[in-house]
Amino acid sequence: MKQHAYDYITKPFQNEQLKLTIRKALEKYRLVKENRRLSEALSDRFTYGNIIGKSKPMMKIYDMIEKVAQSKASVLITGPSGTGKELIAKAIHYGSTRRKGPFVSMNCGALTETLLESELFGHERGAFTGAVSMKKGRFELADAGTLFLDEVGDMPPSLQVKLLRVLQEMAFERVGGTKTIKVDVRVLSASNRNIKEDVKNGTFREDLYYRLNVIHIEAPPLRERADDIPLLVKAFIDKYSEGTRDKKFELTPETWKLLYQYPWPGNVRELENAMERALVLSSNGVITPEDLPEEIGATEAHFDVDRFIPPNVALQDALSQIEENMIRRALLQCNNVQAHAAKMLGITNNRLATSF
Repeated sequence: MKQHAYDYITKPFQNEQLKLTIRKALEKYRLVKENRRLSEALSDRFTYGNIIGKSKPMMKIYDMIEKVAQSKASVLITGPSGTGKELIAKAIHYGSTRRKGPFVSMNCGALTETLLESELFGHERGAFTGAVSMKKGRFELADAGTLFLDEVGDMPPSLQVKLLRVLQEMAFERVGGTKTIKVDVRVLSASNRNIKEDVKNGTFREDLYYRLNVIHIEAPPLRERADDIPLLVKAFIDKYSEGTRDKKFELTPETWKLLYQYPWPGNVRELENAMERALVLSSNGVITPEDLPEEIGATEAHFDVDRFIPPNVALQDALSQIEENMIRRALLQCNNVQAHAAKMLGITNNRLATSF
């Protein structure tokens, strides 16, 4: 036993005794292996490092995550699809005191009303056709941890009432059951809808909205954090070029220009898709505009003056600041090679040198 043996059997022994001991040893091995896997998953937990970006909008997100992680308050994360709302939820969970508990996610818009109720609260055997055994719901599975309700704005009104009760009492009954089950769950939710507008229209309960929206975090669209595009591109190149370590990828100045002027309606998810495609189609490790999806190459540059320049800024001050920031950005993208940066900006090398 001192040599880490699971057990021992003295002679003479029965075959059934040997089989039982082996089964117990295998079960223990499975549990130890599963525990090790979960521990490794926790050590690789979602922190700010898993949310890519250093722009001002993202720094505000990080600050908010740090503040709300230690509380028990419900958090509603809103923003367009593809902005990383679930990553924010995971960062909150793994930065909280519940980090050792489960993180359970549920897409409220992906199932019918009947299936959604069963998934959330579980069901007893025979509760409905096909319920051949008891099943725990997501609330039970998330006990002592966090439940993330994605697309909560798509939840049917009848289930909104039941969800409100659970949030108030942390108790519920499985579908087809009578026993009240109590849990300790922190609920984080997300939606790409304007739930406040849905409340006004009567499609979402006002009392549930305020229960979910104790803390509100707005995930910014990619067009409002364009400074993060180089970091995201590098991350996606590293991710999808795995297995081709001997091959380095770079983007031409024209490609960078297109990435910056495209509005990215699909946000970070669309950028990731575009980069995965480009890596497959690129030749000799150089990503050109031809490697990008057609809609990106067909975009015309558009600068939203009202969004980016305050009305009280003098024209010359605005122009100087824009010029300086664009040159800095181009140099960063081109690894400080001035000739490449000038080509990207459409100016001469002399102009770049005298302007910076």
